[in-house]
Amino acid sequence: MIKTVNLTKVYNEVSVLHIESIDIPKGQSFGLVGNNGAGKTTYFSLLLDLIQPSSGYIENNGILVHESEDWKPFTSSFIDESFLIGYLTAEEYFYFIGDLRHQSKADVDALLAQFEDFFNGEILKQKKYLRDLSKGNQKKAGIVAALIGNPEVIILDEPFANLDPTTQIRLKQIIKDLAQTKGVTVLISSHDLMHVTDVCERIVVLEKGEVVKDLETSPATLKELEAHFSGEKIV
Repeated sequence: MIKTVNLTKVYNEVSVLHIESIDIPKGQSFGLVGNNGAGKTTYFSLLLDLIQPSSGYIENNGILVHESEDWKPFTSSFIDESFLIGYLTAEEYFYFIGDLRHQSKADVDALLAQFEDFFNGEILKQKKYLRDLSKGNQKKAGIVAALIGNPEVIILDEPFANLDPTTQIRLKQIIKDLAQTKGVTVLISSHDLMHVTDVCERIVVLEKGEVVKDLETSPATLKELEAHFSGEKIV
């Protein structure tokens, strides 16, 4: 589904990303972890054609991301609140995204109804602009907007940050259902090792822009990741 080949990004002669190969099959829940500056945001930015690669390429369902926009109709994302339109209410924003994805208001309303517990009565019918919502509620709105139109690929950057524990648990259920039941390819970048091992079938660790671990999730994965980031050896 998503293929990365000899991908590099260089700024001022400094390499910030160099990935020889990553293949992500359709329906996989894929986690990307690493310390600040590891290259996670750079990789997602390249994946979404927000920046151009210095060399190499990413294919999304056979489409070269940096050469064509044909991948956009089946791909959605929420990276941060800059993806929102702050002067719209939540409802206005959801309908706007629905219109872009050829969904009627009834289609959007039907989707939103599935997430009443996720919204916890704090998003809809509040007569608030998105910019006036809390960071957590902005994130909830952005994540649900990314589900509009039944995308085949969903990209989420730090989806668990600023969410309360109840909402984090519900979000894990949502992500698992997308990948396991609906066959959606879900890519997640996160600093939270516990959450990412809970929801992802596979986890790649980036360090200084390069892949240093590529793990299929197992009961031992969290311990291995914690040991890696603490510099300990597993015994």
